Order: sequence, then structure tokens, then C-alpha cells
Amino acid sequence: QVQLVESGGGWVQPGGSLRLSCAVSGRTFSTYTMGWFRQAPGKEREFVAAIRQSDRTTYYADSVKGRFTISRDNAKNTVDLQMNSLNPDDTATYYCAAHTSSTIYTRTAAYEYWGQGTQVTVSS
Repeated sequence: QVQLVESGGGWVQPGGSLRLSCAVSGRTFSTYTMGWFRQAPGKEREFVAAIRQSDRTTYYADSVKGRFTISRDNAKNTVDLQMNSLNPDDTATYYCAAHTSSTIYTRTAAYEYWGQGTQVTVSS
């Protein structure tokens, strides 16, 4: 059984920063490819970032490239998303996700495990 629990969401003004964290239970965390997705009201869930387990290769959506950084700590079973220069378009519920393949996928259907989500609101 794999469980993912996100934390770190909240309210921030435009231009501000937040750091999300995802705690993963499961003895084989180091073999999972981890991703972050987000879903704004009335919109489909979209890919944000992913990190491969083997070599820590990362991949980002164009909308967050240069502003967000995904990282993982296999010793702590966590994956973080550092979000800088936030703007109102980043407002969404952010979800942590995992799958057991070594391929980095951007589609939601590829991910087997999901957290409950954490709300991020960017407004003045």
C-alpha cells in the first residue's frame, strides 16, 4: 500500500514563494517516479513537474519552467516542489503522484498513486 500526503499549501501574494512537500509511505519509494500536478476550479488536472527515481532527471511544464523546482529525498521518502514568483494563474489544488516506471510521464493516467491534494492560492 502506497500513501502520499501533501503539505505546505496556503495563501501567498503574487511574486511570493511556497514550498510543497509530499511524504510517501512504501518501502520502494526510491524506485518511484514522482510527479506534481495541479487542478484549478473548472479545469482539468494538469502536469506541473516530475522527477525520475534513478538519476533525478527532472521535467517541467512550460508554464512553470524557471520558477518551480522539484526535488526528492529518498532517505526521507519525500518529494518537494519549490514554487517561486507565483502568480494568480498558479492558484490550484496541487497533487503529488507516483508511478513505478522509470519513464517520465506528463499524463495523469500514467500515475498509479495520488495524494489528496493541497490548496495553493495566489492573490493580493
